[in-house]
Amino acid sequence: MSSPHRLPAISREAMRPDQTAMLDAILAGPRKNLNGPFVAWIHSPPLGELAQRLGAFCRYDTGLPLRLSELAILTTAACWQSQAEWFIHLPIAIEAGIDPALAEQIRLGQSPQFVADDEAVIWRFASELYRDKRVSDATYAQACEMFGLQVVVNLVGLLGYYALVAMTLNTFGMRAEGQGEDSLPFAEPPARAG
Repeated sequence: MSSPHRLPAISREAMRPDQTAMLDAILAGPRKNLNGPFVAWIHSPPLGELAQRLGAFCRYDTGLPLRLSELAILTTAACWQSQAEWFIHLPIAIEAGIDPALAEQIRLGQSPQFVADDEAVIWRFASELYRDKRVSDATYAQACEMFGLQVVVNLVGLLGYYALVAMTLNTFGMRAEGQGEDSLPFAEPPARAG
């Protein structure tokens, strides 16, 4: 397992029992890999264990079809300019039915021209929440009518979870497996001295 430049390298042999337990739980779960924030979270197993369980729910059990979950994740990745999150989820989103041209509009920070109403509502909901820190009454009502209240609550959880993922990936300078510096979807900001 490789580590990003802000995290110390850690081998399985050097891990504490709580770290190996978390590692084993991730590898045995639906993800079956450490691609994403998990290398960082292994350094804090109490957070990592809770986060990976929440992530499994948000990824697989929200009540949204995969196409809409992945659209929400791409919207999050673009908002946070999360290199690894976008790289990991773009092919999943396209395979799930998101039009690559729409994904590109999202990546560029444009307003996508959706054909599907459910996609437009998911994008508007996520965009309003990230931009305005609130969701308008009209968008909220549309989302509740279209998906039901429980799924809307789950959508907020999904957005919060993937914002946590993006913050983790960005803070520690993490890249996805197979992602080189020449394949970054977003320009990296200049380094800042503290």
